[in-house]
Amino acid sequence: MNDVRELKQFVEVHGRILGIPGERLRQVLRRIRHDQDGEPGSWAREWTEAGAELERRGREVAAGRHFNIARFPFVDGPARADAQERTVASFNRWRSGDGSGIRRLDLDLPGGRVRAWAAGLDARGAERPPVLLLSGGIVSVKEQFGPILAMASRLGLAVVATEMPGVGENEQPYVADSHRMVPELLDALSDRADVDRTVAVMMSFSGHLALRAALHDKRIRGVVTAGAPVGDFFTDVAWRPRIPRVTVDTLAHLAGSTPDHVLTELTGFALTPQELAAIEVPVSYTVSARDEIIPPGDRLLLEHHVRDLRLLVHDDVHGSPSHVAESRLWSLRSALDTLGGYGPQRTVLGLARSAIRLRERLTGSGPAKGGA
Repeated sequence: MNDVRELKQFVEVHGRILGIPGERLRQVLRRIRHDQDGEPGSWAREWTEAGAELERRGREVAAGRHFNIARFPFVDGPARADAQERTVASFNRWRSGDGSGIRRLDLDLPGGRVRAWAAGLDARGAERPPVLLLSGGIVSVKEQFGPILAMASRLGLAVVATEMPGVGENEQPYVADSHRMVPELLDALSDRADVDRTVAVMMSFSGHLALRAALHDKRIRGVVTAGAPVGDFFTDVAWRPRIPRVTVDTLAHLAGSTPDHVLTELTGFALTPQELAAIEVPVSYTVSARDEIIPPGDRLLLEHHVRDLRLLVHDDVHGSPSHVAESRLWSLRSALDTLGGYGPQRTVLGLARSAIRLRERLTGSGPAKGGA
């Protein structure tokens, strides 16, 4: 059973990333007393009922965000399974009436079935669009990428949003060679987009998969990530006691292991200095300076060994919840920089990011450090 106090702590981060106002978060959290599956006052039930209320009022996007949190951190019983289904169904209703051309993909890949949302795959014209491949971490489902999917036509990209192995609707297991999902997915898209020009915008633990995939698949022209484990997370035994229980429990669930053994079993996932040095493409990485999940040694490994590295550093905890808007703009701008061209889009994103940084200075919330 999950520790409700820890869930409440980490949902503050997850909620900000999803765009749920702080007062709304606190309002629902006050009603939660335990994590008994489906019972009144339980995590999944209270968040699901809050989402259903919004759904009845026609607020589909907001409802989907609440269902997303109801399934947090992973599906472990009927109540969270129901929340997962509601998350997908809510997003499906929204995208069907949005007119943005977002479509559902069900891909039977060699490693197992992967479901995704995509937009821009059927762009007209002689030149097929490059691919922006999106994925979140161990608790993040693909439906959170709706706003970027809706921008596909304006960006001139094929945008594909998926999930890590074992998360959401991704039926692949989380194993040492899970990075193979990326080239398998590109193979499946090769007749609908220019997969030879792919940028992997994959956050947290899926960013680790993207880095390893970039070692072997030259179709990946760049990796954009945030808070991704690299080496020390997997190998630094002294760091392990500091990793939050919810992270360990979730990794154990994805890897088919137990919380007592999973971190030891993941040791072989680490990227070596030699492998990092062999990455030939640009890597853009958002660092949270007070990250409670990813050890500082992973940043040092990147700085010492990745030949083309850009860092954006925030004085924040994992996921940099106080800098969500800036991080998203910087990540998207970094992806477009990697592909080249896209002058007007890059200018708009740069201006928007500058406005956010100015607002932070004026309000005293503190600017980010570094980052071009």
